[in-house]
Amino acid sequence: MSSRHRFFFMRILEALLRPLDPILLLLLACLLGYAVVIMSSASPDRIDSQLLHTALALGLMWIVASIPAHNLLSMAPMLYIAGVALLVLVQLFGETAKGAQRWLNIGFTRIQPSEVMKIAMPMMMAWFFQKREGSIDWWVFLLGAILLAVPVGLIARQPDLGTALLVAAAGIYVIFFAGLSWKLIAPIVVIGMLGIGSFAIFGDQWCQPDVDWPGLKGYQRDRVCTLLDPKLDPLGKGFHIIQSTIAIGSGGITGRGWMLGTQTHGGFLPERHTDFIFAVLAEELGLAGVLLLLALYLALLMRGLFIAAIAPTLGTKLLAGSVTMIFFTYLFVNIGMVSGILPVVGVPLPFISYGGTALVTLCVGVGILMSIRRSWRER
Repeated sequence: MSSRHRFFFMRILEALLRPLDPILLLLLACLLGYAVVIMSSASPDRIDSQLLHTALALGLMWIVASIPAHNLLSMAPMLYIAGVALLVLVQLFGETAKGAQRWLNIGFTRIQPSEVMKIAMPMMMAWFFQKREGSIDWWVFLLGAILLAVPVGLIARQPDLGTALLVAAAGIYVIFFAGLSWKLIAPIVVIGMLGIGSFAIFGDQWCQPDVDWPGLKGYQRDRVCTLLDPKLDPLGKGFHIIQSTIAIGSGGITGRGWMLGTQTHGGFLPERHTDFIFAVLAEELGLAGVLLLLALYLALLMRGLFIAAIAPTLGTKLLAGSVTMIFFTYLFVNIGMVSGILPVVGVPLPFISYGGTALVTLCVGVGILMSIRRSWRER
């Protein structure tokens, strides 16, 4: 290669890498590489399609990282309004699959508008509070709660409890980081603890077949009741949790070995390439593999919180903090439901589970963090 060609190659490479944060990029590469290893055992026939999903997600991450952070925030109202409008169209004209009306047919493909709100919600809330910086009073938090309740309510009606939980968490994190008083947080925490305690005491009575739970579908009630005692229906509603906990427990310290999991390859573990892929990892790589994965996640979360701490404006601080905590929510909910301490709500293991939609959403979140990091560096 001539010196001129080498010069142009280096200039192109520099332009491609300039928007990216090297630490986030390294951590993401490790997680995606780990995903390929686990997917090769859980579902090797899906590797090619997952690599295509990864390429698309990384491309969108680069585009988002290239957009200045203040421009991202200025796009928030338009993205939020478009997302809510699409959710309304889903309620009116959406396609129903597996008992849920979540998809919108736009001719050449189907889209799931609720995924848009996972990014639009924290962006909108961060933009909203930045506009009122210096005059954030109780009514500002009330308006923020209303902005949050509209899309969450529409998503919950589909019904899609897992996505509604993630969107709600994204908005709640922004409200918390904006300075919500502990006087308002404490009663909610107390009510939640009382609710959990009451369910532990009276759960058997509430889970009787003739007892309806207001606001929840029958299968949602069954998921919560199955959490209380999965052995009540070991071959039906409790099958997922029982098989996943067996897989996790059988892994031991070092695991059974890559591609040697009996629960995985014996066909006992359902959804092993998507929501329950953590059980595959725990069975085959054991506690050592789980700790390695958690170390990568911890480093990612610490980097995200560092970026939030050095972000130059209130809006970018709130957005970076919320996006980082969304990663934590994905992780906590998925591991909780696979290990049997939370109900099964259909939340994937971040960057590891098979699927393009969630991977694109998460990588766009990483792109937002990179954009905010670059805005601080350029200042």
